[in-house]
Amino acid sequence: MKKSTSCPGNPLASPFSRREFLNVGLLGGLGLTLPEFLRIQAMGAQKHYETVEGKAKAVIQIFLPGGLAQHESFDPKPYAPPEYRGPFSSIKTSIPGIHFGEKLPHLAKIAHKITVINSMSHGEAAHERGTHNMFTGYRPSPAVEYPSMGSVISKEFGPKNNLPPYVCVPNVPNEYANSGYLSSAHGPFALGADPARGNFKVRDLNLPGGVDEARFNRRKSLLETVDHHFRTLENSDALESMDAFYQHAYKLISSEKAREAFNLEKEPDKLRDSYGRNQAGQRMILARRLVEAGVRFVSLTSGSWDHHDNLQKGIESNLPSVDQAVAALINDLEERGLLDSTLVILSTEFGRTPKINNTGGRDHWPRVFSTMMAGGGVKKGMVFGKSDALGGEPEEDKVSVEDFAKTIYHQLGINADKELMAPGERPIEIVDGGRVLKEILA
Repeated sequence: MKKSTSCPGNPLASPFSRREFLNVGLLGGLGLTLPEFLRIQAMGAQKHYETVEGKAKAVIQIFLPGGLAQHESFDPKPYAPPEYRGPFSSIKTSIPGIHFGEKLPHLAKIAHKITVINSMSHGEAAHERGTHNMFTGYRPSPAVEYPSMGSVISKEFGPKNNLPPYVCVPNVPNEYANSGYLSSAHGPFALGADPARGNFKVRDLNLPGGVDEARFNRRKSLLETVDHHFRTLENSDALESMDAFYQHAYKLISSEKAREAFNLEKEPDKLRDSYGRNQAGQRMILARRLVEAGVRFVSLTSGSWDHHDNLQKGIESNLPSVDQAVAALINDLEERGLLDSTLVILSTEFGRTPKINNTGGRDHWPRVFSTMMAGGGVKKGMVFGKSDALGGEPEEDKVSVEDFAKTIYHQLGINADKELMAPGERPIEIVDGGRVLKEILA
């Protein structure tokens, strides 16, 4: 065992290097193992730029992975031939003359509170590439890892009320939801647990068993002494980052308000029931708690939508719970006076083919699909854009990925033409091209 290189008289002089100290788990014994988000957040955080908040103070991004069929959701074609129309009928909405698919009865009732875009379009028919588009506002590039919208928002605004600015429920859904060329400090905080499960608790937000507040404070003092020792041993950026990590971790653990934001048990049973006691419902009610407490961007997923086979069964299994939960979320935000300041987005990576295939499903179709927005300064009771009679191509007001992303940033007060610095001091616009969809803004 090698000798200590510590300074004479240091009470923590030991025969261990910092690496060995970490490897044997002594820091873990101090009671803190927060998720990777907090661990890497301090690793090279970039300087914040002053950005003035817009009408939207927070975003809830509901992403349906796999490709939601436009015909069975927001853009039914009741007069098309059966092989295009699909297995379901359409229903009236609260907007005169507008119909949704029959499996969206809750959203149909509150259609006067939302905006639907039926002319989204891009050219990426692969799941990964389509997902990249919708999370970053960019087409994939082999030369650049683009940051997700959540990470850009984290960088521009930073944390609020001692809470992570960007949270994924329950986990980071895909590699494109990360910080890209930005510092990992702006990556998402992932819960690591699904609120739909019983006894839901976010990992590491509570003190470890047997550690009371007094012991917690003693350990904090010990940690400060340990850090002083290591700073004496070596001048390390990584060590400074670890200091910042623990500082943030202690703030989060010691903040009752921060911990309570994740506590679903504080919600009345009746309200939780109205969202639905399922994956979609409990993830969305937690998202509402988080934005109410100060989280700026919450991203969640629900269900599986890659219905190449037996589309009818897939829609019946997935869509009703999402319909109920999204409608409950919008109503709940409105009742709390939060809808005007919270932008709710329902999106997917692409649509499905206009014609039913030989196995009763629909295949990948990026040429036209539907998205939904509510709150955050977006108009209410509007359907923007139009697909053709078979639901296969945009017919009016085609909307690009860049348009969609730029509009979201605009509502938050972020100028999407602003350039951020990628590695090598390369300036890259937050969104390259596109326009703000002023037609859908209140």
